[in-house]
Amino acid sequence: MKNLIDGQQADQRHPYKIAVDFDGTVVLHEYPAVGADVPQATEWLRRLVQDEAAIILNTMRSGEPLAEAVAWFEARGIPLYGVNHDPDQDEWTQSPKVYAHVYVDDAALGCPLVYRRGGRSFVDWNKVGPSLLAMAVAHGMEAEA
Repeated sequence: MKNLIDGQQADQRHPYKIAVDFDGTVVLHEYPAVGADVPQATEWLRRLVQDEAAIILNTMRSGEPLAEAVAWFEARGIPLYGVNHDPDQDEWTQSPKVYAHVYVDDAALGCPLVYRRGGRSFVDWNKVGPSLLAMAVAHGMEAEA
């Protein structure tokens, strides 16, 4: 996965890009350790990839904690299109901001969350997953028109 972390992966197959945070979004907050899986995150990410969405890991992690996050995706069979970088955007910008059609992050305004007593909140994939799938399908139809 070194090529992904270095931003050298490129794949033009995906018309819909989803930037996904790590801690509090796909795993519970345990930084620098990798927390337990957020319920339904793995299932929805796999389904989105099956429907040809491109997943871009968009996280503050770096070094070994970043490598562990990438390994989390590998272990679950969820291919990453990019890590902290959209490989396609080099053609049209030098901006360090990751380009995606949508961003999923537990710190994002309006992102549905599950609140735990005595713990930090995390993304509610039972709400986010269906919304992302509907947007990916709609985007695919627009791209074909």
